[in-house]
Amino acid sequence: MLGLAMFAAAIGLLLIGFPVAFSLGGVAFLFMLIGSDFLPQVVGLDLPWAAEFRYARLNILPQRIFGTIMDNFTLVAVPFFVFMGVMLEKSGLAEDLLETMGMLFGRLRGGLAISVVAVGALLAASTGVVGASVVTMGVLALPVMLKYKYAKPLATGVIASSGTLGQIIPPSIVLVILGDQIGVSVGDLFLGAFIPGIMLAGLFMLWVVFKAITRPLEAPALPPEARTIHGWALLARVIKNLLPPLILIFLVLGTIFFGIATPTEAGAMGAIGALALAVVNRRLTLTNLTSTMDQTVRLTSMVFIILTGATAFGMVFTALHGERIVQDFLVNLPGGATGFIVFAMLVIFFLGFFIDFIEITFIVVPLLAPIALAFFGPEQMVWFGVLIAMNLQASFLTPPFGFALFYLKGISPPSIKTHHIYRGVIPFIAIQLAMVIVIALLPGIVTWLPNLASAAR
Repeated sequence: MLGLAMFAAAIGLLLIGFPVAFSLGGVAFLFMLIGSDFLPQVVGLDLPWAAEFRYARLNILPQRIFGTIMDNFTLVAVPFFVFMGVMLEKSGLAEDLLETMGMLFGRLRGGLAISVVAVGALLAASTGVVGASVVTMGVLALPVMLKYKYAKPLATGVIASSGTLGQIIPPSIVLVILGDQIGVSVGDLFLGAFIPGIMLAGLFMLWVVFKAITRPLEAPALPPEARTIHGWALLARVIKNLLPPLILIFLVLGTIFFGIATPTEAGAMGAIGALALAVVNRRLTLTNLTSTMDQTVRLTSMVFIILTGATAFGMVFTALHGERIVQDFLVNLPGGATGFIVFAMLVIFFLGFFIDFIEITFIVVPLLAPIALAFFGPEQMVWFGVLIAMNLQASFLTPPFGFALFYLKGISPPSIKTHHIYRGVIPFIAIQLAMVIVIALLPGIVTWLPNLASAAR
């Protein structure tokens, strides 16, 4: 019962908005005291198992935390990918891409929205940082879309959802963390998530096309005066602005695919590539560099302090046999493996309304991973990880605590109300859930590319 009470206490603190790292670490410390022989000795109780609990868990906790963070080569990729994403934001890559794609697709109804999705996919494959993508595209594209009379829900929904593609299209920070938590290769997760991520971007574009056909006034084409470049000049501009991100994508993903580099090494190459792009675009100033380093340290510190609290929480929760109760419940769900997947996806989706993907990854995924391993075997864990990642992506869009909604609202003009953003993201949440079902029913779209890469090495 102490394990269940511990889990309930942590979820309760998270739901009332208490900081995540201190919720997990504080609850772990409190229940460590309750479960060990410290408090029983104070009140005069003699619990034979308490001393064993303290020596078995409390004494090895510092070594476990040190080993989880300081000796973990996989997690070194996190600051590399964060640095790469923030530096690319400073280098003006998104601005150049949006302008070029807007001219390329502007003659079509809904062309500007299609351009936003295309740029979102390219930024996702180049940066993997959701906040930077949403803010950048919101600042650059939203005023233009409103100027040319796009419907407010469609404009905000496209920007918010396209910005979250960095969650599923590699390189993705959540895939790095998931790989560490479920014990699979981050490189295989990157390869497994690539096709579903591109499919998701394609479905976003199809929705825009559908809206443009059924409600053309909500997604107009750009007027001729807004398309100032044509013919060979436009082609040259497309090549000039598309080539750098494509090279960067190859540096990061191509080297992983061919076994040339690990994800951590590929992240280091990506960070160097982002610096090179900033130099080429003449945006590498001391101010931009220090700002990028500051944001990288802040975001990386947030991830690792949460991981510290989650590690303490997991050790104490396991020692109190809470993990065994949860696993017994999940194993005995009706429907076997199918019932487990349905229940797990529903729980993750529901928690995404209230807590961030990092908390879900550190709290819930370690409980689900052993059950998934027992049901599906190690060869299907990449599929399970991508399934979770696709589900977690919806947490950025689901109100009331979707971070993409906060990012977009923070940079929107006063004419954009909260209900515009909420209405705009609903169709894209439905599309993401449809992709979760597709991945669950057709695991081959996840496993094909990792298997191909293994055969090529």
